[in-house]
Amino acid sequence: MAEVPTEILLSKRVQEMVLNDEEPPPTPYICRDGDTVEEVSAPLSLVPIIDLSLFSSSSSSTPCTKQQEELEKLRSALSSWGCFQAIGHGISSEFLDKIRQVTREYFEQPMEEKKKHAKGVEEFEGYGADPVPAAGQFLDWSDRLYLQVYPKDQRKLVFWPERPESFRGILEEYSLKTKIVTEIVSKAMAKSLNLEENCFLNQFGERSQYQARFNYYSRCQRPDLVLGLKPHADGTGYTTILQDEEGLQVLKDEQWFTVPKLSEAFLVLMGDQMEIMTNGIFKSPVHRVVTSSERERISVVVFYTPEVNKEFGPEDDLINEERPRLFKKVKDYADTHWGYYQQGQRALHTAKV
Repeated sequence: MAEVPTEILLSKRVQEMVLNDEEPPPTPYICRDGDTVEEVSAPLSLVPIIDLSLFSSSSSSTPCTKQQEELEKLRSALSSWGCFQAIGHGISSEFLDKIRQVTREYFEQPMEEKKKHAKGVEEFEGYGADPVPAAGQFLDWSDRLYLQVYPKDQRKLVFWPERPESFRGILEEYSLKTKIVTEIVSKAMAKSLNLEENCFLNQFGERSQYQARFNYYSRCQRPDLVLGLKPHADGTGYTTILQDEEGLQVLKDEQWFTVPKLSEAFLVLMGDQMEIMTNGIFKSPVHRVVTSSERERISVVVFYTPEVNKEFGPEDDLINEERPRLFKKVKDYADTHWGYYQQGQRALHTAKV
């Protein structure tokens, strides 16, 4: 069978190919032949679970020792795994189910409805997939809706779906709730490192960036050959991920660990920029999404990054004789990260001293 050009493949969505029974996967999607890294189904207790309610401003009556224990647990989680499952975040299970449901409803709409918000091949925002990767890099077995959420004046509402009718309102509410959670997480991370609690919030800036990405991972007849999302580390400060089914895997100790499904939690995952700010103490983990021949999967991701053109770097109090400066000050790292991501590479080395 002749190889189909990548540009032509991107004009037809993965979900569309599956619905039309256009499988097996075309060559540009095949990436796992010879994948030898061991996969492990992580027990629920293995991926750290952190109770954010112990860090919120309303928990002042919580015994100091209990909060300190959770801070130490948080530091350990982010120094080893680079991620944790967040509970006690203040967002009800009922509302999380609403987010999941409206995401499914969006992707279950007719293709012509979704294509009203279609992005260009080289653009990020809108419905579609990542811009075309560099030659030799494979495509992800997924469809996405990518939206700029904050600052509000940077929103492109032409890409915000009007159907389902509840979509915009639910996204607006989820965005507000997520901002509150990121403030709690940022302060807790600072405290876990014995830093002033607002130091990371100051590094992100008053116009910090939030982007929401709704992912739809279709069934695949050959999950042994295809990935829903290629292995990578995020170029963000950090990322929150709400999933409905298992499929996300984190690379640790040369093994792929599947993040367990925990309906009331979402995964908080460090990006390269947080590894830079912590002078390498917190890790930005490589992760990926596997496919399934039995079921579809959705996830809702919010990326949190510093404001545009703002310089950031390691916190001064994390630099000493025992731990010298590992990274220089940088800005617009997300652009650097994207260039390397398109080549299937990491960009963290570009920020090293």
